[in-house]
Amino acid sequence: MLPKEKKLQVLFKDLAIAEPLLRALGDEGYEKPTPIQEQAIPYVLQQRDLLGCAQTGTGKTAAFAIPLLQLMSQTAPKAAEGRRSVRALVLTPTRELAIQIEESFKAYGRYLSLKPMVIFGGVSQFNQVAGLRKGVDILVATPGRLIDLMNQGHISLSDIEFFVLDEADRMLDMGFVQDVRRIIAKLPSRRQTLFFSATMPPEIQQLANMLLSNPAKVEVTPVSSTADTIQQYLYFTEKQNKSSLLIHLLNNPEIPSALVFTRTKHGADKVARVLSRAGIRAEAIHGNKTQNARQYALNNFKTRRSRVLVATDIAARGIDIDELTHVINFDLPNVPETYVHRIGRTGRAGADGTAFSFCDYEEKIYLKDIEKLIRKSIPVVKEHPYDVPLMYSVTSSAPTSPAVHSHLNLRRGGSARRGRTFSQR
Repeated sequence: MLPKEKKLQVLFKDLAIAEPLLRALGDEGYEKPTPIQEQAIPYVLQQRDLLGCAQTGTGKTAAFAIPLLQLMSQTAPKAAEGRRSVRALVLTPTRELAIQIEESFKAYGRYLSLKPMVIFGGVSQFNQVAGLRKGVDILVATPGRLIDLMNQGHISLSDIEFFVLDEADRMLDMGFVQDVRRIIAKLPSRRQTLFFSATMPPEIQQLANMLLSNPAKVEVTPVSSTADTIQQYLYFTEKQNKSSLLIHLLNNPEIPSALVFTRTKHGADKVARVLSRAGIRAEAIHGNKTQNARQYALNNFKTRRSRVLVATDIAARGIDIDELTHVINFDLPNVPETYVHRIGRTGRAGADGTAFSFCDYEEKIYLKDIEKLIRKSIPVVKEHPYDVPLMYSVTSSAPTSPAVHSHLNLRRGGSARRGRTFSQR
């Protein structure tokens, strides 16, 4: 009996969450928290510092946004007049992630009087400064623009009560650690700090030790593991045939949408052009795109006006798309942890997902590193039109079962129909 009792699903209403927040979560269709939400929310409501180690797609944003909104609403000034001071700061590495975090605060806090705002670089600061002058309770920011506006005197961090450092390891990867340290130096010593990172390299551990005071620790799904709900398949092919193989896969209407990863910005643009010429609506997103172009492409993908979004790793970090069914690694990443982050875009919150990976001769070493990290062999799809049987020996994966081919209808001589822009789910 005891094991069965432990498996009973906790609901948001069991976590001492206030009624206005529960109502907003109900509007969003959320009833059951993810593991990190279930573990982190009670600690944050106890006003403890928190060290969260969780990979992408585990629900980190709600894990800190929901309890912070509740804590702030309990002490928020009743009068709406007068300029509000920034009481909560969320620091995050990319513009896309910053925008989505602000959207989450707005969604969860729709029945509260708190005002969130996002600032990021790459666009004019005029509207951001105007918004700050009206008063902001919760500021979501990227490091560069935050420091810029602080130096100009538009932002003061003297009233910060809550500080969230999100995607700390990505901050390190992108060279933002010194900027983060400069920002931390301006924060009040008395504050509640929430620290999230998918991995904990030594420099990030040092930063956490400096920031946190007797933190509660929450660790969900280590970075070396992939969700069991994600089906993974490997396609051996020659480099020059990758585009043809991608079109071949997307000709299957059972793939309603796909996030495709390339290693370079140039590669992302090239793949998007090839797909568009093949009649498959695709757009690219990477760091060389303007902020407006990036947000336009992301919105088109979210609303299904585009069937495929082609992205580089940094640009895709923080992309949160409901019911994303397929991730395709057009290029295998040269950092094995990146593979876990990429395919974590699908199979979220217990949903099913599928990840296809292409591997050419030059990428064999990357494949070995990935399979070593995730401690499993990725099943190989054989007998597709662009197969390279001589490459089978580089992996211990067993041949794919006929059932996989049947499900995907992707065997040699299979469906040649051109994929629709979006099939109805």
